[in-house]
Amino acid sequence: LYKTGWWSQHNSAAIISVRLIMSLARTRAAAVGSRIWCQACRSKTTLIMGPPGGGKGTISKKLIKDFNFHHISTGDMLRAQVRQGTSLGLEAKKHMESGGLVPDALIIDMVIQEVQSTSTDRILLDGFPRTATQAESLDKQKTVELALNLAVPTNEIVKRISSRWLHPASGRTYAYDYNPPKVEGKDDITGEPLIQRDDDKPEAVRARLQDYDNLTRPLLDFYKAKGILREFDGEDQPELLAQDKRSDAIYKSLKPFVESQLK
Repeated sequence: LYKTGWWSQHNSAAIISVRLIMSLARTRAAAVGSRIWCQACRSKTTLIMGPPGGGKGTISKKLIKDFNFHHISTGDMLRAQVRQGTSLGLEAKKHMESGGLVPDALIIDMVIQEVQSTSTDRILLDGFPRTATQAESLDKQKTVELALNLAVPTNEIVKRISSRWLHPASGRTYAYDYNPPKVEGKDDITGEPLIQRDDDKPEAVRARLQDYDNLTRPLLDFYKAKGILREFDGEDQPELLAQDKRSDAIYKSLKPFVESQLK
């Protein structure tokens, strides 16, 4: 049998089968270990807050990547429900088409439905609740266990947003702090004048940020009273602030804190 090659062929097949079984066993053991590790980790429903133009979107993406959060942006969620024609979406559409606001109770129902449909207990809420009243209502059905606030200085946001200028015909956007036009006030391609959107003018940005502060302050007080609010401004990372990297400075402090809360 050996001379005919039968033994050599079957012995090789047996070795391959054993190796395959051992590989599958290791994979299964790793998966089981991963599940045990995940079960040992603390689950957290986390709310992230921050002023418009303060880098909340950038930091949210980093949290999702680093900690496998399921991100619930209420704006995206609402549009998806309406687009898909769900019962909640159709109800919300009625309010939107009549020019009214979507009721808090309806948004909360959407959030709870989204939470129940995901396979992870790590939830990152973004965009809701926006007020203390909404937070109190949400708290009756879903407890927020960690509230993160990005405390970005108003003057810094005003400077960043008001530096944006637009070429209306093409949609090309310039920012004088990092992507300036070659000739001030002129489009690089056509040489035509640039304009500034009304929403990007300093006075409009300041008004918008003041409205945000007025709306959000009671919400911050609500979570502060519960002992779950943590604020990050990046001031403990002066070397990054000197490079105009506020978001990086904030995340350098925020990341280890979140990590400690999930262990």
